[in-house]
Amino acid sequence: MGASMTMQKGTNVAVPARTVRVELGRRTSPGTPDVDASALLLVSGKVRSDADFVFYNQPEHASGAVRHEGKQTSAGAVTESLAVDFSRMEPAIDRVVIAASADGGTFGRVTGLYVRIVNPADGSEIARFESADATVETAFILGELYLRQGAWKFRAVGQGYDTGLAGLATDFGISVDEPQQAPSPRQPQQAPPSRQPQRAPEQPARPAAPTPPPAPPAVRLTKVTLTKEAPTVSLSKQGGTSGALRVNLNWEVRKQFKGWGAKLGRAVAMHADLDLDLCALYELTDGSKGVVQALGNAFGSLRQPPYILLDGDDRTGAVSSGENLTVNLDHKDRLRRVLIFVTVYEGARSFADLHATVTLQPQNGAAIDFSLDECTVPSTVCALALITSDGGDLTVQREARYLVPQRGVSPQRTIDAAYGWGMNWTPGRK
Repeated sequence: MGASMTMQKGTNVAVPARTVRVELGRRTSPGTPDVDASALLLVSGKVRSDADFVFYNQPEHASGAVRHEGKQTSAGAVTESLAVDFSRMEPAIDRVVIAASADGGTFGRVTGLYVRIVNPADGSEIARFESADATVETAFILGELYLRQGAWKFRAVGQGYDTGLAGLATDFGISVDEPQQAPSPRQPQQAPPSRQPQRAPEQPARPAAPTPPPAPPAVRLTKVTLTKEAPTVSLSKQGGTSGALRVNLNWEVRKQFKGWGAKLGRAVAMHADLDLDLCALYELTDGSKGVVQALGNAFGSLRQPPYILLDGDDRTGAVSSGENLTVNLDHKDRLRRVLIFVTVYEGARSFADLHATVTLQPQNGAAIDFSLDECTVPSTVCALALITSDGGDLTVQREARYLVPQRGVSPQRTIDAAYGWGMNWTPGRK
């Protein structure tokens, strides 16, 4: 298929692929708000429940038909992807709304905003819509995938909201967990005069009406970005008390090539096969300690100690995968402390020129993320986050601490010494 043309509002195009990648993109510049992509799976214009909303705090639909795949920053642009698999779409779903929300400003300050539909099989662009007329909007429906006579199509919409993601989601039937307002003080009311109960004629007792099931918790739209000034957060306060806590490390190389010839060749070679490894030191409440890492195939386990699992070993930093590690919060009472760190295995001498983002996504709760500062020392190991238990709750602390191993000392020994883990180390290989 040839290159697609930019669509006008209200126009539509057939989507022949069985799976597509929906990509939202924009340019980055100082002072512009962050933009987040989301999708609403609709039946006759409304969601069936809050589970039909896919966004940063609820990244995958139960059917597997829509999955939020995160963000990637490169060359002054941010792209965010949603994977859509029509073969897994439930028969009742007839429309998938593709939305964007601005965090910290309006879309009038966002430049180069677009949505495009890509066939992942060959990378071809099926549809593209560019939004250029935003002013005070804080949320946008950019487009929608819809079912017509058994075939899926994409329509360019471009409808804005000035009520943010909460307003847009509420319009489609999502119940949003808003911060509670303190109730206004009321005047005490006089109690009504008591009456003598009338004696009713006797009749068979009726069975009590069944107690309605409790309403499911409302969707939380909050997310937390940890900074130097505010480096810690309680997991329970974010709703992250059970299920899987997914830790993702995503990176890209800042290619700052100065000069030509041999210098350029060296820079390309240095980053051609970059391999970062996400790892975790752990200490359990029974005093046992260990490490989860790809070296030595110490991938861990979710169902038995240490209740931490390294999902695999990715060498690209790609936004759809990166390095992922999962902590089973159903066993959080067995965890005393977990230090998540990253090492440069090969492909670079240090973290210089790397831009990395860490996201901790509880299964039930708000996402927690932070970026690493620029590395200015010859570091090959960086402490990312320290998770500690106070016996009931887990606290996440942003570390973002680059360490420089002494000559002949491994990155693992270096981080052990810095955090007083006290383990014995032997050489290991992948």
